Amino acid sequence: MLEFMRERAYRPMTADELALHFGCGAEDGGELARLLHELEARGDIYRTRAGRYGVPERMNMARGVLQITSKGFGFVTPDGGGAEVFVHAGDLNGAMHGDRVMVRLLKRGFADGRPEGQVVRVLERKHDRLVGTFRKFDGYGFVIPDERRLGIDDVFVPQASNGGAEDGHKVVVRIVDYPDRRRTARGEVVEILGRRDDPGVDVLAVVRKYRLPEAFSEEAMAEAEAVPDAVSPEELVGRRDLRDKPIVTIDGEDAKDLDDAVCVERLPEGGYRLYVSIADVSYYVREDSALDREAYERGCSVYLADRVIPMLPPRLSNGICSLNPAVDRLTLTCEMAFDADGRRVGYELYPSVIRSRRRATYTDVRKILVDRDAETTARYAELADEFRLMEELALKLRERRMRRGAIDFDIAEAKIVVDEQGRTVDVVQRERTIAERIIEEFMLAANETVAEHIFWMKIPFIYRVHEEPDPEKMRLFAQFVANFGYTVRGKAGSVHPRALQAILEQIRGTKEENLISTVLLRSMKLARYEAESLGHFGLAAEFYTHFTSPIRRYPDLIVHRIVREVLRFGSLPPERLERWAERLPDIAAQSSERERVAVDAEREVEKMKKAEFMKDKIGEEFDGIISGVTSFGMFVELSNTVEGLVRLSSLADDYYHYHETHHALIGERTGRVFRIGDEVRVRVVRVDAEEYTVDFELVDTRPRRGRSGRENEGRKKSAGSAGGRGRGSGLARKGHGRAKNEREERTDRDGRGGSGRVGRRSGGKSRRRK
Repeated sequence: MLEFMRERAYRPMTADELALHFGCGAEDGGELARLLHELEARGDIYRTRAGRYGVPERMNMARGVLQITSKGFGFVTPDGGGAEVFVHAGDLNGAMHGDRVMVRLLKRGFADGRPEGQVVRVLERKHDRLVGTFRKFDGYGFVIPDERRLGIDDVFVPQASNGGAEDGHKVVVRIVDYPDRRRTARGEVVEILGRRDDPGVDVLAVVRKYRLPEAFSEEAMAEAEAVPDAVSPEELVGRRDLRDKPIVTIDGEDAKDLDDAVCVERLPEGGYRLYVSIADVSYYVREDSALDREAYERGCSVYLADRVIPMLPPRLSNGICSLNPAVDRLTLTCEMAFDADGRRVGYELYPSVIRSRRRATYTDVRKILVDRDAETTARYAELADEFRLMEELALKLRERRMRRGAIDFDIAEAKIVVDEQGRTVDVVQRERTIAERIIEEFMLAANETVAEHIFWMKIPFIYRVHEEPDPEKMRLFAQFVANFGYTVRGKAGSVHPRALQAILEQIRGTKEENLISTVLLRSMKLARYEAESLGHFGLAAEFYTHFTSPIRRYPDLIVHRIVREVLRFGSLPPERLERWAERLPDIAAQSSERERVAVDAEREVEKMKKAEFMKDKIGEEFDGIISGVTSFGMFVELSNTVEGLVRLSSLADDYYHYHETHHALIGERTGRVFRIGDEVRVRVVRVDAEEYTVDFELVDTRPRRGRSGRENEGRKKSAGSAGGRGRGSGLARKGHGRAKNEREERTDRDGRGGSGRVGRRSGGKSRRRK
């Protein structure tokens, strides 16, 4: 049918005409009708008002996912690629953000040829439930959605369907009738979360909005309860005993799910032996079990400000699978040998049993290695020398990684401190010291080693991939940094990650660091999971996977499962090869999607909690740095990463004009200039708790010039030393939060890049998702 409709000579036909063409008899009429209905529902064909059928691409149509902006208009990215189609707010015709739609391309368009369209059909609805605030009136009510990009202002709720909700309640509403050209959406309240100011309701609303699962199924919980809470002697058969090694875990103070432990030994010839032992979660979570199915659906643990939504029940994640000190734990170990220059010269993978000597924290390791704190060093007397050896190896591994061209973003991250009721009591900037870098480098090394090992065995596997950036985006980025006097080295249409890392080195500590780092990040593609090895551009790595966080990420659990099979049998039998080849593409797609949901939920909670923290700061003054300049004002970032907007209308001393080329606001009369990186003093004047925005006003209209690149040469050098760091780049990105994931790869900011030790841990764990 589709081949026929795509023929050049085809003209839209009615169902009767199609039946005649295909020689359908009376008995085939029902089957033909079902086929046409199915193809139309999928958007493969379109039926005109006259009842004629054709394929969209030959009827001036396009289909894709609708993305609505906060301004009310939207864009549709056509399936299979092509230019985005602009959709005016008045042409949405009841379609909502995230819906799959069919759009008719209009004759009118933009002068530069960009297409404009009108939604003619919704093919698939993204939302059937919404979270919002209930407003009660006599005989009826409305729910105003928290998500302002939906394309609808409210959902009408009849009195009989309000579920007892009172005015101001935060609720979950199920959509009964979707909006169209003539009517608004209609729904019923299915859950009352509480009032907005009730403790925990704000985060609970985000949990419901993103449909994050909280309770585990009874079957999964029963399986978890059946798991023993200690390792038995019988379970050690076939495992290498590493319990005599000085293995330790290094994590944040509040981390409870400890899934990686490390140990370093000096080799006689001057090299190093590194043991990276990861919790053997796949031993306890068996394939196709209820726990496995639950972990697949969740995809990863989600770390919000005052709670964790784990991938596995706490009995596993904080118990038998967590590498707690002084107890036996089952692990998979990647043992790697490096020469004196940090070059890997050998490795071995094997099942093992460990007994962690200590549960070290990033803070304590930093005090030992950077602060030379005598009291802390004495507490870790038996391990202090090993920490120094870890530092030595980690710095050599990083140096080799930088030489090959890996990109190392150093963007400021926020740590939200909440009280027992979940209210924000402080927002501070996370530190990235040598302690974090040690674990970062060791996890990266293990991930690369495992990926390369399985790749050359030609066994189906799941990889973490980060493809080369789009040449056009790189061309635009090169033009952008040229405004600041920097040059991106490379050939036309191609750039090596080493050239981009060189830019990051040049801008470290300069006033434009925030802006350039963020623009570069946005110019790169998203990291994702794939069933084939496509390389990792940000790490300049040919092979890469996620092996190091099976407690918190489903792909890591799958990697462990495959590695254990390979270690047990030497390879995989044909039926297992076939099964994995069939399943892994779906697992990769599901895991990537769940990761994006987790990132979005974490970002939203972070923005919410920052706004909450600033609510009682109205009238207070702070020093900040201009992190972005726009035609409507300038964004100012405080030292704790909170960002606010100084609106152009609040600059009363002059008329200011936005100069896009110079990324500056320039006064018409005074000639005063506000640029990226300038230091300013601001006063908090407004906080919108619903939009999560903060407004500032300038206390002093005279900007203090930030450091220039030359002035920062010395700072650049010191920032690269052990334990040192530059200011970090925490540019405010309107509508974006900061990804809160493991720091093993610096390129996975906002989901870009990809790495190692992720799991977004609660509390003190730096949580960049690489």
